Amino acid sequence: MKAILLAAGRGSRMKDLTDDRPKCLVEIHGKPLLEWQRAALKEAGIDEIGIVTGYRREMLANRGMREFNNPRWEQTNMVTSLACAQDWLENEPCIVSYSDIFYSADAVRTLMRSDAALAITYDPDWRQLWEKRFADPLLDAETFRLNPDGTLAEIGSQPQTLGEIEGQYMGLLRISPAAWAEIRRIRTALPQEWQDRMHMTGTLQRVIEAGRIPIVPLPYRGEWGEVDSAEDLLAYRSTHEG
Repeated sequence: MKAILLAAGRGSRMKDLTDDRPKCLVEIHGKPLLEWQRAALKEAGIDEIGIVTGYRREMLANRGMREFNNPRWEQTNMVTSLACAQDWLENEPCIVSYSDIFYSADAVRTLMRSDAALAITYDPDWRQLWEKRFADPLLDAETFRLNPDGTLAEIGSQPQTLGEIEGQYMGLLRISPAAWAEIRRIRTALPQEWQDRMHMTGTLQRVIEAGRIPIVPLPYRGEWGEVDSAEDLLAYRSTHEG
């Protein structure tokens, strides 16, 4: 199995921390996020890793990964970046990872063991992490609801209550060729401007609404985190030191 890291964007909410580097090279616990991701993937048994570059792509060269470049990274969102790796996605299941997260090899293995066409990891105990990051846990959370059969019913909207959140999506997923074909079908039916704006959770919601391929959420309770701001770095540092 192969893995694709989505690292084209700058991460504007990181402010001056990404003035001179891609977001995935911001360090946490003394090591760039990119190296945490690569270590987890390799420990899980994935040696062939691709990376979608854009902002400051030269800083991600010569790292032993297959580069897929998104030259329109400033005008497009994450799904356009993912489409740059289409030749991998069409041929075998791939683990897809955001580049602003860290996780353990167990999260990767959880996805590798799944035979679902489209699977995602999620954190059922999300509030503990969100309360370290935000004064109000609803501030940056998204809706995440399950169907009675365990498949995903809703993702990515702004929640009004905690009851709309049964977990939080981590930014780590497994996409099979069949699932990628469905994403492409949905995407190409949209005007180009909409295609450019497509983000991942909005795309997953469109897959749910299309009803052709169920999304299987896999609970993960190990260590992980999302680094979206300088404040996140401080929160994780205090947790690590504590």
